[in-house]
Amino acid sequence: MVIGERDPVFGRPVFIMSAPRSGSTLLFETLQRAPQLYTTGSESHRLIETIPTLGVADRGFDSNRLLAADATPAVSAELRARFRDRAVDREGAPADARFRLLEKTPKNALRIPFLRAVFPEALFVYLYRDPRQVLASMIDAWLSGKFQTYLDLPGWPHPYWSLLLTPGWRNLARLPLPRIVAAQWQCTMSVMLDDLEALPAGRWTALRYDAFIARPDAGIEALCRALDLQWDQPPGQGLPLSRFTLSPPDPDKWRRHAAVIEPLLPGLQATIGRAERMAGAAG
Repeated sequence: MVIGERDPVFGRPVFIMSAPRSGSTLLFETLQRAPQLYTTGSESHRLIETIPTLGVADRGFDSNRLLAADATPAVSAELRARFRDRAVDREGAPADARFRLLEKTPKNALRIPFLRAVFPEALFVYLYRDPRQVLASMIDAWLSGKFQTYLDLPGWPHPYWSLLLTPGWRNLARLPLPRIVAAQWQCTMSVMLDDLEALPAGRWTALRYDAFIARPDAGIEALCRALDLQWDQPPGQGLPLSRFTLSPPDPDKWRRHAAVIEPLLPGLQATIGRAERMAGAAG
């Protein structure tokens, strides 16, 4: 398909974009209750990466970055078929001929040009969360051993790599974990923000995690208006813990790692400022 043409199957699909551990699962599990949306029910790592040419081994273990050129006709047709065949609504009913897909996979923060080529009507939701909270949660994810994305990664001196594989990861091999995580976050944000800025007007919106947590009803209703979605859920039900939560939410939980996070913040300030400005400009 050509960008700009009407998509006969995927009408304005919605992709949630964020750095890992930013609360995207909670947003996904909330938003999927909208009556117009269909999902595969989970993240789509295998759905995407088992297509020949899209797995990291097929790409020389470079990174999870995918560009429009990677969306060849064969790849696009296969990925579209996989999503179409697995998508169900909130009641478990299969998708109609033309439907609105909701998708979130953290690695997709590095794949916006690819996704736009495969899904020409794609809309993107940028979820922004306080970087201190994100960095702390990323450190916890690495230490927990529950997020072992790649085992025995060639050239990586540790047993596993956690979370998404960012461009330039090989340069991080000798760094301590907090600096690995900081570089991982900064690279992800820089790539994602560049790609969002390159989108046509109206193709992306933003939501601040802190505002969403503070007033979930108002946040989700505003997001649905921006995405032209209905919202028929009763107010005041609260937000459940997402299935990937390691411990109960607390805005000050990051302070457990304050001694290693605070020295990193000056070097990240340019990216932090840009991320905040873009969240405010579109929010």
